[in-house]
Amino acid sequence: MARSETEEKNARLFIHATIVTVNKNREIILDGALLIESGRITRIGKTKDLVTGLGEGVHIIDCTDRIIIPGLVNTHAHLAQSLLRGLAENLNLHNWLCDAVWPLEANYAEEDGYVAAMLTIAEMLKTGTTCFLEAMLTHRSGLENVVRAVEETGIRACLGKLIKASETNSELNMKDARDRDVQAMSLESALEAHQTHHGAANDRLHIWFAAGTPRGSAMQAHTAIGEAARKHDIGLTMHCAEAPKDLTIYRQYYDLSPVQFCEKTSLTGAKSVFAHMVHPDVAAGDLNLLRDSKSTVAHNPTSNLKLGSGVSPIPDMVAAGVNVALGTDGAPCNNTYDLFREMHLAAILHGGVRQDAGVLNAYQVLEFATINGARALGLEEHIGSLEVGKKADIVIVAPRGLGAAPWDASQVQNGGVDPITVLVHSSGVDVDTVLVDGCVLVENGKLVRLDESSVIDKAKRSVAGIRKRAGVGARQDMATKYV
Repeated sequence: MARSETEEKNARLFIHATIVTVNKNREIILDGALLIESGRITRIGKTKDLVTGLGEGVHIIDCTDRIIIPGLVNTHAHLAQSLLRGLAENLNLHNWLCDAVWPLEANYAEEDGYVAAMLTIAEMLKTGTTCFLEAMLTHRSGLENVVRAVEETGIRACLGKLIKASETNSELNMKDARDRDVQAMSLESALEAHQTHHGAANDRLHIWFAAGTPRGSAMQAHTAIGEAARKHDIGLTMHCAEAPKDLTIYRQYYDLSPVQFCEKTSLTGAKSVFAHMVHPDVAAGDLNLLRDSKSTVAHNPTSNLKLGSGVSPIPDMVAAGVNVALGTDGAPCNNTYDLFREMHLAAILHGGVRQDAGVLNAYQVLEFATINGARALGLEEHIGSLEVGKKADIVIVAPRGLGAAPWDASQVQNGGVDPITVLVHSSGVDVDTVLVDGCVLVENGKLVRLDESSVIDKAKRSVAGIRKRAGVGARQDMATKYV
C-alpha cells in the first residue's frame, strides 16, 4: 500500500554513506550522514556528528556501502517516444523523423500520451532521474495527459510545449505528419498552458516553451517566441544544429550561424537549453555566444551517434565556459532513458574522438547530469547538489555484484577505487532508493507509487493502436529471417 505524503515526508537520517555532494568545493563525505526534514536537507556531515541529539520520530537508514548523490537531471527527454522504442532503427535524423517518428506521433489518441509518460517516468525514476525537461510536448500527446502523469508519479518536471512557427518547409522535402495540428501548437496556446499549469504539484511542474527547429520559417516568428519567453520569464528549449544538414540550412535561409540566429531572435538566455548542438559554427563564435548568454547545451551522445548526426564538440564548449548538461533524448534514438548509461558514454566518447583520455573526466560528467542540469532549468538554488536548505531530491546507489567489485567504501582513502568512477561507469540498475521533495518514489529498487507490470501492459496495448493508425511498423533487419 502506498504511503501518504505525510508519512513520506517524516524526518529521515541516512547514515554510514559515501556522500557525493557536488557542491562548489566538490566535497565527498566518507562515512557521511544526511538528515531530511519536511522535504529538505537540514543537516549533512559525518555520521558520528549527526547521530547525537536527534529528536523523536527520526527514521534512521543504514547506508553502509551505498553512495548518495543528488537526483539526476535529464535536460532532453521525449516522454511520448517511450512507446516507439525499436520502431525507427537504422535511419539518419531527417528520414527518422519524416518516415517513422512524426507519422507515429501524429496518431496518438485518447490516453496514449498518458501511458507513454507513465512508462518514461517509471524508467527514469528507477534509473535515478528525479527531474527532467520534456523537449517537445506534441499536441497529440495531450498536455493534460502528461501533467497528470507528473502529478501522480511525484517526479519533478519542466514540460516544453511545442510551438511551431509554421508548417514544415516543403523545399527541404521534409513532410511532418503533425502539421495537421499546427494551429494547436501556437504561441498563444503555450502561454495559456503556462498560465494554467506552471507551478502545479507543489511547484514540481513547470511549463516551458519548446521552439520548433528553424528550417526556413520566418525569423519574426521565432523572435516572437523568444521575446515572449523573456517577457514572461519562461524557460525555452530547442533542437539546434543537430544534423550535418542543419548548419547548411541556417546559412542558406538566414545567412547566420546557428547561435547567431538564436541570438538575433532572442532565443538565447540563462533559461535556454539548446539540444544536441553537434554542428555549431565555432569559427563564427557560436561557443562564445552560448557562454556570454548563459545558455545551456544539452548533450545527447547516444542519440547523436545512433542517428548518424556526429559528435558534439563538448570539450571545446567546456573549455569556453559553456554550461553543458546531459540528456537521453527519446527511446527510438537511444532505446533507454537511463542517464547513468549516458554519463558513461559521455565520459569515454570524447577521449576516443580527440585521442586524449583526459579530455573530459568522470566528475565533470557527473556535474553535467546534476548541478549543470539544475542550472540549465533555473533550479540551481533548489536541486542539483546535496547542501543544507536544498530540496531533498536524492538518489541512493548500491553498487553491487561483479560489475561494481572490488569497490570498497572503506578503502577510498587508502588508494581504493574512487566512488565517482563507480557511479559514472555503472548503469541505473544499481539505483536503490530515489526521493523527490523528501518523498520516497523508489525503494529497494522498486517503484513505490506505480505498478510496473500495469505500466508495461498498458504500453503494449497503446503502441499496437498507434502503429495500426499510422501504418508504420518496425523496420526489419535484412540479416534476420522470421520462421
